[in-house]
Amino acid sequence: MDHSALFPALEKVCEDNISILCGPSDMPYGTVTKRLVTCLKKIQEHGRALEPLVSSFAAVYHHYDLDAQTPGNGYRSLVKILQSCILHIIHKGRYISSNYNGAFFRAEHNASEMEAYCNTLCQLRALLHVAQMLLNDNEYGQLHNLQDEELSSRFVQEYMSMHKACFYGRCLGFQFSPALRPFLQTIIISMVSYGETFGKQQSGVGTAARSLLTSGKYVVNPELRGAEFERITQNLDLQFWKSFWNITESDILSGFTRIASNTVQVNLTLTVPPVTLHLPLASDHRLSTAVSPPVAHWGPGPVHMRLISYELREGQDSEELQTFFRSDNAPISVSHLPWVQKLPLSPWLILHFHGGGFVAQTSRSHESYLRNWSKELGVPVLSVDYSLSPEAPFPRALEECFYAYCWALNNCHLLGSTAERICLAGDSAGGNLCITVSMRALAAGIRVPDGIMAAYPATLLTTDASPSRLLTLLDPLLPLGVLARCLNAYAGTNFQTVQPSERRGSLSALGRDTALLLSDLTQGASKWIQSFLDPNRSSGVKRSQSTPQMRSETHWTPTHTPVPDHDHHVSYPEGFEPLRSQNLAFIPPTSSPIFRNPFVSPLLAPPNLLKGLPPIHIVASALDALLDDSVTFAKKLRGLGQPVSLTVVEDLPHGFLSLSHICKETQFAADVCVSRIREVFEQEKATNVLHKMTTVQDGPQRAFS
Repeated sequence: MDHSALFPALEKVCEDNISILCGPSDMPYGTVTKRLVTCLKKIQEHGRALEPLVSSFAAVYHHYDLDAQTPGNGYRSLVKILQSCILHIIHKGRYISSNYNGAFFRAEHNASEMEAYCNTLCQLRALLHVAQMLLNDNEYGQLHNLQDEELSSRFVQEYMSMHKACFYGRCLGFQFSPALRPFLQTIIISMVSYGETFGKQQSGVGTAARSLLTSGKYVVNPELRGAEFERITQNLDLQFWKSFWNITESDILSGFTRIASNTVQVNLTLTVPPVTLHLPLASDHRLSTAVSPPVAHWGPGPVHMRLISYELREGQDSEELQTFFRSDNAPISVSHLPWVQKLPLSPWLILHFHGGGFVAQTSRSHESYLRNWSKELGVPVLSVDYSLSPEAPFPRALEECFYAYCWALNNCHLLGSTAERICLAGDSAGGNLCITVSMRALAAGIRVPDGIMAAYPATLLTTDASPSRLLTLLDPLLPLGVLARCLNAYAGTNFQTVQPSERRGSLSALGRDTALLLSDLTQGASKWIQSFLDPNRSSGVKRSQSTPQMRSETHWTPTHTPVPDHDHHVSYPEGFEPLRSQNLAFIPPTSSPIFRNPFVSPLLAPPNLLKGLPPIHIVASALDALLDDSVTFAKKLRGLGQPVSLTVVEDLPHGFLSLSHICKETQFAADVCVSRIREVFEQEKATNVLHKMTTVQDGPQRAFS
């Protein structure tokens, strides 16, 4: 619905309901009726103030797109989210007016629903005012003002005090595709339940099993769920997030993922020892350069990888490759698989760097879509299990990924490929590493990859304000506090030089806890049933003072908690103030010079580090907090004459690649990523013919052309 028709519809549905609710004095639900009328009048007030604000954004936000064919930026996203919220209110209002006198009408439930969306509308109104401040202070057409530290500081200070729980209760995920809402609700309930017992008794699957089955109170009490999620995102440290995200690495959950994905002939984990490599220079193959193994922080160390191939190809069953096998492999050979036809080397190769905020997960978490890539493209995939922060901060991960790229060039024949064309692919943090590895290759003078597919990449590792960064206030997968903790971990702001004893994060704990799973399920089932009988029961964990009871969550009178720095407070129109949290969030600063390092934040790289990069295909989401980073980076590359494409998919959160099996919308976005990789392999076929002619003359050095 166009905004010109949306606000009149909102006004009408509010008027209709107020007229019905304020009718005859014998109307039922007296107290609830008063709540609804108060709520509807508040919604009217917000709507009347927002209509001219939205019109002003709609008149200019196209100037902030990459181009006319690629509509997408944070201003558009904020307006789209607001419209989604208003549509929910209109739908709920029409339902109330039609069913208020019905025998089965749940008055308390519908009043709570309308109040929740009223709170959400209030906070979105505040975000649009902050966005208007950005629009006025930034240069025309620019989504960031990287020189204005005060502007970013005001954004962070405002985020710290604003109430966020309303976005994670009844309204959770309203801005995303409807098919994703049940999944997001499951994730958030699991997260807050896991947060109750984290660090107290068990860890990994043991804690997860128990907490998942003590989560009944978060099902029956969405307001409690929202308040607990706000507490977790504001107070729990990075180790909680590492532990929770790594649950996907457990044998049980990864087993479910494998069932849903394609079966592959090759799935091998490799360990490459730290030896110096020699690669020919791109400018003259007769000359070579040495590439040292990763050394940052604790000296030379091995690099771990996973080779996935839908079909068995030459080299993948060789004795030479078996020397790199890790102990968890079942060695593969033609004799063990007599029915498998061994195919010749593929001319293509994908080198993959996984996401996880630089702090969590491995190739195992992303195995599902990697298997699909290998099948759909008929190409081997080599995924790098780089060392994770905060134990291994920058530049360790970059060193390992660059070393893996160089090793793959030298040993492509073992991977089932000639590497005539090689594509780097990654999501989020992995997208950052795809770009920075290519920058390293360019700076070293060796062959750069033939293209990059970066899904929702992190190209600016700071908390600098942009309109899409405002979405961290309501993003269930990427809140600003969590994002800032991950960025600081990668930057090594609190790093102590200790070599990790367990490179797979919490996986060893997960393995130990798997044995306790059945016991935890039994104990958890009893507590889960009890939680339905007593929704306010908190499993023995003391409730934070900010945790609402059944009615206190409505926040009709905002809690005016002072912001730490009044000089940086955002000024709102007279008579309006957003809802405030009773406890302030802590956002670690991203002010260290390392955040401005171009190999940390490639968006800030000078032209000499970007000119000469291969074609970069960026796939972003309109509802991702990192959207503006992708738009600005694509603009910068295009301004330098670099080949770049940007695709913006709708209604999906950050991390949609790992959700490709959830619904048709995420599958469509995953298919877009596959299409962009295919473009890398098939682009400029005429040039490719010339390339093949050159490789015939160059002989065995063809992989570096």
